[in-house]
Amino acid sequence: MKRIGAILAALIAVVVIGGAFFIVDETEQALVIQFGRIVEVQKDSGLHFKIPFIQTVTKYENRILNVDAAPAEFLTQDKKKLVVDSYARWSITDPEVFFQTLRAIPLANARLDNIISSTLREQVASHDLSDIITEKREPIMAQVTADTNKKAQEFGVTILDVRIKRTDFPRETAESIYARMRAERDRISKRYRSEGAEEQLNIVAETDKEKAIIIAEAKRQSEVLRGEGDAIAIRIYAQALQQDPEFYTFMRSLQVYRDALGEDSRLILSSDSPLFQYLEGPNPRKRKR
Repeated sequence: MKRIGAILAALIAVVVIGGAFFIVDETEQALVIQFGRIVEVQKDSGLHFKIPFIQTVTKYENRILNVDAAPAEFLTQDKKKLVVDSYARWSITDPEVFFQTLRAIPLANARLDNIISSTLREQVASHDLSDIITEKREPIMAQVTADTNKKAQEFGVTILDVRIKRTDFPRETAESIYARMRAERDRISKRYRSEGAEEQLNIVAETDKEKAIIIAEAKRQSEVLRGEGDAIAIRIYAQALQQDPEFYTFMRSLQVYRDALGEDSRLILSSDSPLFQYLEGPNPRKRKR
């Protein structure tokens, strides 16, 4: 019996001692609660003491948290519908107030989602569509962050940043916008095609004109060169004829024989034809004498 009692006493001592200490991680902050009342806020990491069975510990994140708001449809100042998908970064800066108001992270996310959507709706309604989708959005989001942070302070929460992930038009609006964009692109493409066809005709006409001019100039130059060549040839022939008329006549006759008389050529001519004057002998004139 004494042994059993000692074992029970040891177990009770372990439980009591184990329940008297708790550990706070570097990423956490803790509240020591006694009978539903907060008696200690512990933000330092390490091993800490509490009264076993009387005091309990509730821990919260000490890191930056994210809340991803659901996409919502807003109306801009110029009466344009816009679907905005946003998110926010926040942290628990006063765990005591957070415990008294929200207690749990999921409830805090839901509450912050409502605050962010309400504040964002107010800001979008006071600006035109062009301000929301251009670089002018930065000061707008800075104002949204400041307004939501002011409202979140009563829950022991600090809003560090609110950002828009994506903006889009509602489906029916987007379809009409896309239809207008397609019509505009078709109009522009038709204009480009028309201008291209006109430019093509101008280029073809100019090319044909240049072609005709080049061909005419080439023909003119060829006629000039041919005339100059003929003149040079005539001059050479004349010079050759003057130097030795008999030899020139002989060479021209041989050329006629080569061009006119082939292997199977047959000619029927009279015996006194000039064509055969050199076929009769080397010096037909002397023989005739």
